Amino acid sequence: MATNPPKGDGHRNGAVRDRSQTQTPSGHWVKRDADTGRFMDVKTTDKTPFKGVRKEKK
Repeated sequence: MATNPPKGDGHRNGAVRDRSQTQTPSGHWVKRDADTGRFMDVKTTDKTPFKGVRKEKK
């Protein structure tokens, strides 16, 4: 995992590679692996997108 100083400030430099995200009809965001196309994670705590992960075009 990439760490960028100062540690613990809640941000990173650059985008997460080989990942994309899309929004489900219910409003939750789903992270997808760009190599295999499989869904990796669903953000269910709130309906905000993942940080640093590019969004897919509709």
